[in-house]
Amino acid sequence: MFIKKIVLEGADGDVEISHTERGALVAADGVEAEVAKTDPREERYGVAYNAAKVLCGTTKRGEPNATNSMIHEVLDLIDRVAGC
Repeated sequence: MFIKKIVLEGADGDVEISHTERGALVAADGVEAEVAKTDPREERYGVAYNAAKVLCGTTKRGEPNATNSMIHEVLDLIDRVAGC
């Protein structure tokens, strides 16, 4: 099965993950970030971290109001669309 696009509804807006030739384009709250299949997992985690802010809201310190497991779920979805 091949997934071309996933839209996730969040607390502060939607996060759209679209497949590109290089990997995936993650659009959240007007900010777009392209993730390549060859990017290190830490870089892809950073994009998932920022997407989790939109999906789950933020704490008073500006961190995502999400557990590490929830951020990894977002990362898994990004990887799935990117084809990693």
